Amino acid sequence: MPILSSSRPLTRRRVLGIVAAAAGLPLAGYGVSALGGRRGEFITWSGAALGAESSLALWHADVALSRRMIQASLVEIARLERVFSLFDPESELSRLNRDGALPNPSAELVELLDVSRRLGDASGGAFDVTVQPLWTLYERHFAANPASAGPSETEIAEARARVDYRRIDLDRKQVRLAAKGMGVTLNGIAQGFITDRVADMLRDAGYEHVVAELGEIRAIGDHPEGRPWRMGIKDPLDPTRVARTVEIANQAVAVSGGYGSRFDAEGRNHHIFDPATGRSANRYLDVTVIGPRATAADGLSTALYVVDETTGARMLAGHPGTRALITRPDGRLVTLSA
Repeated sequence: MPILSSSRPLTRRRVLGIVAAAAGLPLAGYGVSALGGRRGEFITWSGAALGAESSLALWHADVALSRRMIQASLVEIARLERVFSLFDPESELSRLNRDGALPNPSAELVELLDVSRRLGDASGGAFDVTVQPLWTLYERHFAANPASAGPSETEIAEARARVDYRRIDLDRKQVRLAAKGMGVTLNGIAQGFITDRVADMLRDAGYEHVVAELGEIRAIGDHPEGRPWRMGIKDPLDPTRVARTVEIANQAVAVSGGYGSRFDAEGRNHHIFDPATGRSANRYLDVTVIGPRATAADGLSTALYVVDETTGARMLAGHPGTRALITRPDGRLVTLSA
């Protein structure tokens, strides 16, 4: 399967800031903005979360409450990073990869591994959270041979022998990797999971107008002006410009593209792997998924980047209310709907 994976903090920026695009709000530290005399104010935060630039925007009449809820959100983000991070050597995921087994895993790790297994089944293996050996191979290869075409077929075959999400033994008491040298990365879905967790927490606290951008984007409600939130999608050929704008309300957005983390200058070798070949997937320029929840949108955008459009349409059929915008290599945009 394909998956974004790294032992370093994630640094890719896949979309432009939705809040700045939607409301022109300042996103440096805390910001406060009234809107047209309506009863409420935006409290915004921006900073680093999940190794990437992130932001939160909450619309509410109680500014003090919003500041407390942002702090509570940051505490929750930090807690979940200690579960899913590959950068933190003491995270649950890092310890699983190091030791090959993890006793007493958190409920969140078990849940996300189960979700990932089901998505792996639905995608015919195109989504596989055990591609970490491929990432390690490519990272080491291009560090030593930056001008090469990529690892040899023998090296790829050796790495692929340790890639198979079905070889994760999973239950509430222990997670175990079936073979030595296997490694798990959840970077292709954990950002969506954490985005959902924070958005759900704010929704349950009574917020009706929220945007959480934590690697993926989830909007609670619509914009306080009574319109959808608008966000710009980067041009995969020129990330300094906006290729298109999408509108969302009570929806999530995730974007996957090989341009996000390249191993070589041309970008043919990048972080989204096709587990069937062990090579980087280059079927499309990017895939944007819009759906009810960020976890599914995140995982689907990664999987759809690898599979053909017919397979992608079948996958989306299992996710009502979800659509995908696929940019083909010639720049044409194709829309797939559930």
